[in-house]
Amino acid sequence: MKTQSVAESPSRGASPRNPVSTLPAAAGISLKPEYFRDILETRPAIGFLEIHAENYLVDGGPYHHYLTRIREQYPLSIHGVGLSIGGEEPLNIDHLDQVAKLIERYQPAIFSEHLAWSGHGGRFLNDLLPLPYNRQSLQRVCDHIDLVQSRLKRRILLENPATYIEFAASPIPETEFIDEILRRTGCGLLLDVNNVHVSCTNHDRDAIAWLESLRPETLGQIHLAGFAEERDSAGAPLLIDSHDAPVDEAVWSLYDRVLARCGPLPTLIERDGNLPPLPVLLDEAEAAQRRLLSAPSRERRP
Repeated sequence: MKTQSVAESPSRGASPRNPVSTLPAAAGISLKPEYFRDILETRPAIGFLEIHAENYLVDGGPYHHYLTRIREQYPLSIHGVGLSIGGEEPLNIDHLDQVAKLIERYQPAIFSEHLAWSGHGGRFLNDLLPLPYNRQSLQRVCDHIDLVQSRLKRRILLENPATYIEFAASPIPETEFIDEILRRTGCGLLLDVNNVHVSCTNHDRDAIAWLESLRPETLGQIHLAGFAEERDSAGAPLLIDSHDAPVDEAVWSLYDRVLARCGPLPTLIERDGNLPPLPVLLDEAEAAQRRLLSAPSRERRP
């Protein structure tokens, strides 16, 4: 049943005025230390590079040495994994200040974070954990995003999560919950297509219907990644958002649907483990780039 009062909630209009994304509508890759030298030496034709903020929250060191040089050549996006925007506790202001300092230093085209929580009681948990989709969580997430956007002086993107369990007390459907956050805060959506496939498979939902519920104008970036497959205690498939494998054909198919409906968008090939040689990752980015070039523009889409 649709939660009518949530859908009718007014937007607070608190977000800064900068656009959701100033990245080119092209394919990019995750920037890992293993690729620093190769990228500087070969200068591959790639649309942009993306880093995890928490790997750079120090003043100096080799990571900053290489990133400074690479940033001179490529557009950059920064992806946060530790702000715990979905957490019950207040945001860690020291952590937010460090992120703000990093953004000021490198001026990325976009900054994004997750609809998840990763800390509680002063302890950081090395995972992105689900939250209940109810009114209390909705208000808390919106308050946290307002604070982040105010401190960073920019509009952020919020990534849809990959989940393996969900709360019984979640009366608001996930897509409606996310859309209401976007309406209230003015932030944009980082659409992780792999996360859609993983979550919908794990919870026996229709991934195509999930995607078709989105408002195209809210999208600022797309992530594509690989997953691992296990089995639960009942023998049903359980997909894990592992980021350590090539993009699956099912995810490519969903990506094609997104492009047909929403037009070309900055697209990241996300890889965090089992890193292949750089040319292999660039081949995946080229596969995304070919799809982007054949997608209808936002002006021409149906």
